[in-house]
Amino acid sequence: MNPAFDGAAWRKSRRSQQTTDQCVEVAAVHGYMGVRDSKDPDGPQLILAADDWRTFVARHQASPGR
Repeated sequence: MNPAFDGAAWRKSRRSQQTTDQCVEVAAVHGYMGVRDSKDPDGPQLILAADDWRTFVARHQASPGR
């Protein structure tokens, strides 16, 4: 677990299925975004700079067949 994200306010991603446990959680801390599996909150986290996160989301939204 990344120490900078200890105590972060994790929330279920808006794109996750709200009625299942198949989802990811995201949190913002000091200009970074963290992503983790909601079923394994103590497991690995993907940490991205906020600008990289915005690029990732924009490219995903623009991709056909998403």
